[in-house]
Amino acid sequence: MFRPIEVKALPNYTLWLRYDDGTKGEVDLSEFAGRGVFKLWNDYDLFKKVAIGERGQLIWNEELDMCPDAFYLRLTGKAPEDVFPNLREMNVDA
Repeated sequence: MFRPIEVKALPNYTLWLRYDDGTKGEVDLSEFAGRGVFKLWNDYDLFKKVAIGERGQLIWNEELDMCPDAFYLRLTGKAPEDVFPNLREMNVDA
């Protein structure tokens, strides 16, 4: 899987991401803001502290991180099977 190498917080709970294959773009996370563990983002300054973790995950603190795979799929318009070929093989066997 491709890994994010750069992330910037933008206004309105949007992230700008760049991946190691050159894919880049914006992802709107406003649907999560203020809900469940994302209540952390009620303080917008905490949302702006997004960073990339050791395994490529997007992190805000020890309790809140997000897997970047879904963001990659959203930015590229690819299906999971396009990025993870083993999924296609699993579906054929089912």
